[in-house]
Amino acid sequence: MTFAARSAKSLTGSANPDPATVNAIPVSAGTYTVELSDEVVTGWHSHDYHQVEYAFEGIAEVETATARFLLPPQQAVWIPAGVEHCSTLTQVKTVSVFFDLSMGLPTEDRVRILAAAPVMREMILYARRWPVSRTSTDRTAEAFFRALALLVAEWLENETPLCLPTASDPLVDAAMQYTRQHLAHLTMSDLCRAVGASERTMRRAFVADTGMSWRQYLQESRLLKAMALIAESDRGFLEISLAVGFDSASAFTRAFRRYAGESPSDYRRRVRATPVAPEWDPVSSSEEAGRVIRGWSRWGEWAPTPEEARGR
Repeated sequence: MTFAARSAKSLTGSANPDPATVNAIPVSAGTYTVELSDEVVTGWHSHDYHQVEYAFEGIAEVETATARFLLPPQQAVWIPAGVEHCSTLTQVKTVSVFFDLSMGLPTEDRVRILAAAPVMREMILYARRWPVSRTSTDRTAEAFFRALALLVAEWLENETPLCLPTASDPLVDAAMQYTRQHLAHLTMSDLCRAVGASERTMRRAFVADTGMSWRQYLQESRLLKAMALIAESDRGFLEISLAVGFDSASAFTRAFRRYAGESPSDYRRRVRATPVAPEWDPVSSSEEAGRVIRGWSRWGEWAPTPEEARGR
């Protein structure tokens, strides 16, 4: 079994538990905690269980065959059972809750970013007392996770659109990668020279493949990057706005409010409102992180590369 690595660190080299042992775990839900000081790429995989992952610190990205989702601090991502995805975890402290299908949560094939209700944060923190690795359960745990599952079902109705499309056209994919790498100073003519296409061809190809214009993709990429910078650093808003390609702080604030529904300052206050509990007990190595993630996932030599998963 392998991980598709895209960085110096990936979740490789750990022993894989016997699937029969995993399937025999007598729990319907449990948590898994990760703290990583570097960047880790999980590789493409899917879970037999629904997953809600809450980021307390750092930035996580989840890519599926059709979209790339940003998970900034104090937000949660919903990953339904069976959805193939690849996660990039950068200096994160996260807690995942895994739910068995018997818990009655919606069965669907779409990842979502959930609005960060304070009760979600507190319940997920408390749920760490019941890890997925435990070998027995109790009435308190079952009642707690069933209540959490009911709330997750409600939260799914209030998702946050923190995602960008992925591409099936190699030209559009190259344009997306170049765009994300050059947010501060980029024009259509710069992009077309870099990927070897005419502006007319690029405009048509981008809309045909993604349903959105390249200008809209650039704008939303800048705003998503800004959200990450606001959440993980103390840099001023003018500095951030210039770093992602806005001409002024006022233009950035207007665009940010339209996209996120709140001002940059309100967003920063919200995502930093409550610190992580001091009794944090993380899994701190990439290899150990791979152990449980693999145990609750489907991996194999057949696992697609990102290109294969998008049908290229």
